[in-house]
Amino acid sequence: MTAKQQLRQLVDELSEVEAAEALSILASRRRRDSLSELLDNAPEDDEPTTPEEEALVAEAFEAIERGETITLEELRAELGLQ
Repeated sequence: MTAKQQLRQLVDELSEVEAAEALSILASRRRRDSLSELLDNAPEDDEPTTPEEEALVAEAFEAIERGETITLEELRAELGLQ
């Protein structure tokens, strides 16, 4: 029996509630792009950060707290993507 045949058999055995949940899961997976899939399955970054990197991250968070941000629309305009 093929995987699709096995899946059809399992689907026939689901309650309506289970079928709705399975449909939601399958539909969301089909909408995913390959980059999202790759990132979800990527190994966790286990390399230690350097003091310089930590300082840059702290500086970035401080800039955000000061409101030194731009909107996505402003970034697109700056990059000529609109």
